[in-house]
Amino acid sequence: MTDWTKAPPPVRGKLLLDEALGQYTWFRVGGKADALFIPADEDDLIDFLKALPADVPVYPLGVGSNVIVRDGGVAGVVIRLAGRAWGQVTTDGLTITAGSGALDAMVARASAKAGIAGLEFYAGIPGSIGGALTMNAGCYGSETCDVLVSARGVNRKGERVELTNAQFGYTYRHSNAPADIIWIEATYRGTADAPEAVAARIAEITSRRETTQPIREKTGGSTFKNPEGHSSWKLVDQAGWRGKMFKMTGGGAMFSELHSNFMINPGEATAADLEGLGEVVRQDIFSKTGIQLSWEIKRIGRPG
Repeated sequence: MTDWTKAPPPVRGKLLLDEALGQYTWFRVGGKADALFIPADEDDLIDFLKALPADVPVYPLGVGSNVIVRDGGVAGVVIRLAGRAWGQVTTDGLTITAGSGALDAMVARASAKAGIAGLEFYAGIPGSIGGALTMNAGCYGSETCDVLVSARGVNRKGERVELTNAQFGYTYRHSNAPADIIWIEATYRGTADAPEAVAARIAEITSRRETTQPIREKTGGSTFKNPEGHSSWKLVDQAGWRGKMFKMTGGGAMFSELHSNFMINPGEATAADLEGLGEVVRQDIFSKTGIQLSWEIKRIGRPG
């Protein structure tokens, strides 16, 4: 990989070399990135990508709600679309457009204010719109693919691209969109409803989430995807892993007592503790049931 850090491309945003990434993730673990780039705007991102040597890997990072950064850090550039420039949400009739840095819950609230139904489920999803697009985020019976019209992004070459909903090739928690696209904004279309009715459904989802999920812990949301015909939390629970501590290199990680598909860092866990726990549980459940769980949490970087 080209050593570009001695003469990095000029930027108008922030370019931080050798930056610790744990502070940018909900788990609060992980090593350093060769560089963390927070672009000032879309043009800043495009100019940087065009100037960056083609062999340097690039990894988008939103609010870090559904990712484990490994302890050895990340080779290349982590790009974080954070700040006002990336979090704008606007409505026009039954259409809502959101920057990829906008929190999912923000988009749900904006839809309620505008009397747009169909996006209430975003109130139950931690994270931002960029990640929701990538993984077809959903909960409580609704998914991103149900309401998405199209999305704009920038590929690794710094070229603008736009995909319609159909071009994403969405399936359960998966998209066939090119992996090198960094999403800029998404456009959704819902249906008309009274703002107070939409707001009431959002309040119900929020309340349900607060009482059933460990949202005040250092967590990463759902750890595993639900296998067809099964619930991951039930499989983890039945295998005896609810609340059970697991250690590899740090203080240990565990599956929450409140929701057994939510891994948590109860104190001084390392990324190796978290990922190791997930792998041990996957192997244990497979040996007991023959069911292969798939990760929903993304893991990036080098082992410690």
